[in-house]
Parts: sequence; structure tokens; C-alpha cells
Amino acid sequence: MPIENFGPAPIITARSAAVIDAKSGVVLFEKDPNIRHFPASTTKLMTALVALERCTPQTHIRVTAVIKDGTQMGISAGDLLTVESLLYGMLVASGNDAAYVLAYACSDSFSHFIASMNQKAKELRMENTHFVNPAGFDDPLQYSTANDLAKLAKVAVGNPLISKIVATKSTVVADVTGTKTYYLENINELLGEVEGIEGIKTGQTEGSLEILVTKTTRNGNTIIAVVLGSQDRFGESRKLIEWAFSNHHWESP
Repeated sequence: MPIENFGPAPIITARSAAVIDAKSGVVLFEKDPNIRHFPASTTKLMTALVALERCTPQTHIRVTAVIKDGTQMGISAGDLLTVESLLYGMLVASGNDAAYVLAYACSDSFSHFIASMNQKAKELRMENTHFVNPAGFDDPLQYSTANDLAKLAKVAVGNPLISKIVATKSTVVADVTGTKTYYLENINELLGEVEGIEGIKTGQTEGSLEILVTKTTRNGNTIIAVVLGSQDRFGESRKLIEWAFSNHHWESP
């Protein structure tokens, strides 16, 4: 159980933020944590959870059409990939193309996949969250909060495959035939730069500004930090992480 030492919290530009102890759920920091905000590509954490409920990691998917907007994994129509490779493309490179392929392939219809995302949000008690697309494109009906994204992150990293993928700084995946490769580099600049950081997802659109959700473990204690609508997501997340560990100590129950 984390105990606060009452050091002053950092001042941040983020419109909304939350830092929680992953084990107990105790709130270590919050700034307007229930304000609805465009979730941008943090949406893909929910897309990954729902896809893995409906497809196995080794399921083969034939790409039939590709969304070309925003960040891309680099797939083309006709490519044959595993779900796992598409998850890497979606969560490491933040590929919108991979997100849409998973949504169409891992359900009987696109609308049913989106409905499943919203049902999962209800199950996770994400009370101020709604999705209309799997990639995180801005839409008045696509929203979440810092508190809700902290809940989502906690569950997402509880999945061993997702946890492994979001902690990956860079990798190369191949199609099923092994003839086409995709080089994937994580947008999260804190990976490998901040002690104990283990992912998990970036986000940025014109409407959302900068977003970052992180998981950091030190001395066996894990925190999840969320910043929404920031002007410096990496700098402010780093400040919150360092402050949280410097100004709290953990006691066994």
C-alpha cells in the first residue's frame, strides 16, 4: 500500500491526468481525472483486448482493404498475417491500418466489434468511455477519461501478450509466408530511457493533443500514469513517474 510523503506534485499542462498504484488502485495523483477527452490511439488497447477474445494470436488474417489515414504498420491488400503480428503493428507502430484489419476480421461485422469494445468498457467500469472506431480517430462519440484509461491499462497489461508487445521498443515482424517484413518502432520515447518503464501506449490527434499511458515498476511496486491533452506528454509523464516514486513509500498490508 503506497503512503504519501507529501512532496509537492509537479505542475503539468495536461488537461487531465491520473497516477494510480496498479495493485491497490490507490490514487497517487489526479488532475480533473473524469473529464471526457478524445482517447486517440490509446483506443487500441481496447481493440487489442477485444481482438484477443475473438481471435487467437496465431489466427491467419488475409488483408482485404487498408485504411491509409494516420500512422501505419505498412500492410497492403492481399497480405497474410497472424493476429499477433497485427497486434505488434497496432501497439508498437500504432498502425491504424492494423487496428481496422483486426476489427473487421475478429468479429462477424465491424459494428459488432465496436459494440464489443463498448461492452468491454462497461465490464471494466469505464463509466465515461465510448468508442465508435478501433483506431482512435477523433469523433464526438469517441471519448474516455484519465481514470477510465488507467483502468483499461491495468487490464491490458494483465494480458501477457499485450504486456510484452507494449514494452517492445522496436521489432521486425513478417507475414505468414516470410516473404514480407515490417519494421516497427515504438513512438513511446520513454521506453529504455526511464527506469522501470514497461510501456504502454501513446496517442495524438489534432483534437486530443498529446496523450501517454505508462506502466512503471520499481522495487516490485507498479504505477500506471495517464496524461491527456498535454503539450509535453513525455516530459510530464516522466515528472509524474519520478514524483510518484520519490514521494510515496510502499508498506505491506
